[in-house]
Amino acid sequence: MDLGVRWKLHGDRRTPAPGAVVRPDERLSWPRTAGLGAQHVVAMFGASFVAPVLMGLDPNLAIMMSGVATVVFLLATRGRVPSYLGCSLSFVGVAAVIRAQGGSSATVTGAVFVVGGALFLVGLAVRRFGARIIHAAMPPIVTGAVVMLIGFNLAPVTASTYWPQDQWTALLVMLFTGLAVVCLRGFWSRIAIFLGLVFGYGISWIFDLAFGKIHSVDASGKLTDHWRLDLSGVGKADWIGLPTLHAPSFEWSAILVALPVVIALVAENAGHVKAVGEMTGERLDDKLGTAIAADGVGSMLSTAVGGPPNTTYSENIGVMAATRVYSTAAYWAAAGFALLFGVCPKFGAVVAAIPGGVLGGITVILYGMIGLLGAQIWINAKVDLRNPLNLVPAAAGIIVGVGNVSMKITDTFSLSGIALGTLVVITGYHALRTFAPAHLKTQHPLLDEGTSSYDDAKS
Repeated sequence: MDLGVRWKLHGDRRTPAPGAVVRPDERLSWPRTAGLGAQHVVAMFGASFVAPVLMGLDPNLAIMMSGVATVVFLLATRGRVPSYLGCSLSFVGVAAVIRAQGGSSATVTGAVFVVGGALFLVGLAVRRFGARIIHAAMPPIVTGAVVMLIGFNLAPVTASTYWPQDQWTALLVMLFTGLAVVCLRGFWSRIAIFLGLVFGYGISWIFDLAFGKIHSVDASGKLTDHWRLDLSGVGKADWIGLPTLHAPSFEWSAILVALPVVIALVAENAGHVKAVGEMTGERLDDKLGTAIAADGVGSMLSTAVGGPPNTTYSENIGVMAATRVYSTAAYWAAAGFALLFGVCPKFGAVVAAIPGGVLGGITVILYGMIGLLGAQIWINAKVDLRNPLNLVPAAAGIIVGVGNVSMKITDTFSLSGIALGTLVVITGYHALRTFAPAHLKTQHPLLDEGTSSYDDAKS
């Protein structure tokens, strides 16, 4: 059985010829492949260790399980879809809502485990019936609205939790990160979040030296005098050791909050598979369902031991576009490095010490970017917001989700925020479509013009 773990040597094994690409089934020399793998790890670092911190989960475990999930993905796709699976930012808002309702880390991972299972089933369905089922259930107006409300629902977390801890550091980090995203080129622009974190660390250290302790709320929400950058835990941490594991706990209220993220993950995976196919020049239509299912399995494995969910990372796709090296051997190397970082508690302590003000500056941009990805889906699909069939359910669902509107169903069960907003968008759209006149029912596919090939492959 071909598992995609054999690679032909490319050219002179050192440098691709001008204009040439290193294909997924090729590799350079192992030292150069290892270097490319390290570059992929750096590219995913920014989001992949910010996400577990924001979700209140162990960053060491997150990095380690991202390596495991990547291995599962590469084996499932037989080495044809070069991608790295890092911690998904789509679940940050879900985790915040679950914790606000009194949920623990086990409750968060239990809810996300179910989402991983749902994603796996969606992947199997796509393999069987083709992408047409995605188009039918989740047209662009629905997908864009759900992604938008998931991102913008996070705004209160930044405003009330992170920014107040150190507003001036947050402002400087926001400005620096914004400049890095816009002004840097190539690989450096892909790690702008990581650079913003490094800048924030430095600024916090300088401010502590110059001004002493800050009088503000700390991470627990208490008003107190505290250091901006507290590295006391780093010195106490071991160099080698396993991360903390815990079993998931399942609660219906938390599961209902998390389930809407399936929509965002399906759109995200489909877009990434299409992008990789265009870069490598290969038809990957037959791997769309497999990629979605593999993502679900990777998330289930991670959350089963207390880690965060995973998804394919656009940062690493950007690295491939810049280097023109699509070798899956580099991703195996990246997964190996991630596993090594995962068993270094000192690394986790450094991550856990990220000052709240730094996270405030980062999340202002990061959460907004997540929300605006929904608008990008609308733009790519040419969604007509003048059409009331599109406008009404999207408008209502976004306000319900962003405003955290709540509906009490029984004395012990209620729907609110992301879950209720998603329900309003999906049911509202399909209910209105049932009664709408024919001229309002023109619909574009979930993906862009290349999507039709997915259906053709299954016909």
